[in-house]
Amino acid sequence: MEQQHGRGDLDTVLGKALALLRAFGPADSVLPLAELVRRTGLAKGTVHRVAKDLVHHRLLDRTEHGYRLSGGLFELGLRAAAERTTVELAMPFLQDLYERTHETVHLGVRQGGEVLYLTKIGGHRQARTPSRTGGRMPVHCTAIGKALLAHSEEDEITAVLTGTLERRTPRTIVAPGMLRRQLERAVETGVAYEWEESTPGLVCVAAPVLDPGGRTAVAAISVSGPVSRFRPESHENTVRSAAAALGAVMAGRPRG
Repeated sequence: MEQQHGRGDLDTVLGKALALLRAFGPADSVLPLAELVRRTGLAKGTVHRVAKDLVHHRLLDRTEHGYRLSGGLFELGLRAAAERTTVELAMPFLQDLYERTHETVHLGVRQGGEVLYLTKIGGHRQARTPSRTGGRMPVHCTAIGKALLAHSEEDEITAVLTGTLERRTPRTIVAPGMLRRQLERAVETGVAYEWEESTPGLVCVAAPVLDPGGRTAVAAISVSGPVSRFRPESHENTVRSAAAALGAVMAGRPRG
């Protein structure tokens, strides 16, 4: 999906650089100069000049066929302390959850109306999912998103319910009242479900990792699998326990 930028975003050097970096989609390995020009709407000379600066700073690599994202971006990503620490603390619980289920396990956080997936564990028989580490999905159509949203501030919940609820499959919940009831149920039970709402054939169960006060979700854990063999309701206690254990560990960690 191509990135959309307001003209104000492109009036600064930083805005132009970000436009080039965000022009790359999940499936893009190399983009030619002409495609970067098309996706950003910037002049060819501007794209060439900014790309040259990004290559110098190791944020892009120049190849025979165009440009690709560089390892310098990966290094910067690893310095995102909060997310890195969350993943490091969560990994033993995620691995244990995978060993218990042998299905795809996710850890995610909420950013506005989207889930940001911090990590994903899956084996050889993992179900095809639209998620990827570092990727995003709408909160309303994923179990992990519902678990996060259900334990958010009321104004944040309202913003999602009154916004556009994209229908990604025939089973996506797009009625605000029905979604509200699912969120209330998630608070009562400690788990949220997805029934083929983001991808046909995929079902999922998720539980929130709560802050020390027990009200707001700082992250969430989910397990997903194909509807043909995976019964998410049979794993809700396991997922809930893993999320609670991670929350206890995070609460006991001294803050730097």
